[in-house]
Amino acid sequence: MPQLFTGFALALLTLIMLWGAAALWFRLPWSTRWRRLSVGLWLLMTLALLLLGLQGYRMALVGQLALLAAMLFWWFRLRPTHDRPWAEDVVHLATGEIEGNRLTLHHVRDFDWRTRDEATVRWETRDYDLDRLDSVDMVVSSWGRPGVAHVMVSFGFEGEEFVVFSVEVRRLAGERFSEVGGFFRQYELAIVAADERDAIRLRSNVRGERVSLFRIPMARSAMRSLLLAYVDEANALAHTPRFYNTITANCTTLVYAMTRSIVKGLPLDYRLLVTGRLPAYAFEVGGLWPGHSLAELEARGRIDERARQANDAPDFSRRIRQGVPGWEGLGDGDRSSRPAGREFP
Repeated sequence: MPQLFTGFALALLTLIMLWGAAALWFRLPWSTRWRRLSVGLWLLMTLALLLLGLQGYRMALVGQLALLAAMLFWWFRLRPTHDRPWAEDVVHLATGEIEGNRLTLHHVRDFDWRTRDEATVRWETRDYDLDRLDSVDMVVSSWGRPGVAHVMVSFGFEGEEFVVFSVEVRRLAGERFSEVGGFFRQYELAIVAADERDAIRLRSNVRGERVSLFRIPMARSAMRSLLLAYVDEANALAHTPRFYNTITANCTTLVYAMTRSIVKGLPLDYRLLVTGRLPAYAFEVGGLWPGHSLAELEARGRIDERARQANDAPDFSRRIRQGVPGWEGLGDGDRSSRPAGREFP
């Protein structure tokens, strides 16, 4: 029995040691050469201790525990920061303030993207009249990986103004995103507020992604609560940095936490992690525009081709919504964002 316990402990600790190798690779602030050397030494020590443990040397277990203690001491001393050389599109975090019914957002991104890495840079301060807030849309962008998508939420003000909130990885200049690295505190978290001609065109027109838009039926009071929840979360993040995490702190889990505080009883579901399936989850809980099948909502909500045709048109937001369920009549000169015959409190 003691041998069985020792064997189980060695196996468990070896798995944790392998996790440690990945943590070293993604988090050591050194060149690729030195990180390879460090990870190689760590794996050699892991293998040596495992072989000694299999031969009955109990001190191998003590050695693994000592190494892991040192690793965990380093790991939990890692702290997120705002002071790093960020990529231009995440150099600023959104913040906001409310005075009466007026919302002022600072650092609203309005880039004119030429390539995925080059853009005319514009950061603006914009004011929004909360009394005019009357629409919420979910924007889902996918790039060919099964089940993987990026989710954004767009708030509309009488069909004339729109602001998109996007929970993103705060990358360093020149850095590419890695889903695996997102498990290992490689990135900080960012909440970006952007013009739709920036956030949507970047994905549809520049990156060539598949982009869909779904109007969400919500009471005005719930819309306002959700928008203010975004502003509160953005302000908190600007004050106290956080690490991005591929599972626990990403573009859907943070939105789910905010929405659940407004919509009571919203169930947990695996599709909150498999973000490409999020529209199906939203449909099942009654979160997509009523009166249509999921297949119809997905087909009519596909906007990437309309976004490419609209490109830099001043009425970009109106043109991409033409034909989307919940936005009928928007392209006929009707400036109201509420379709006739469908009212929510």
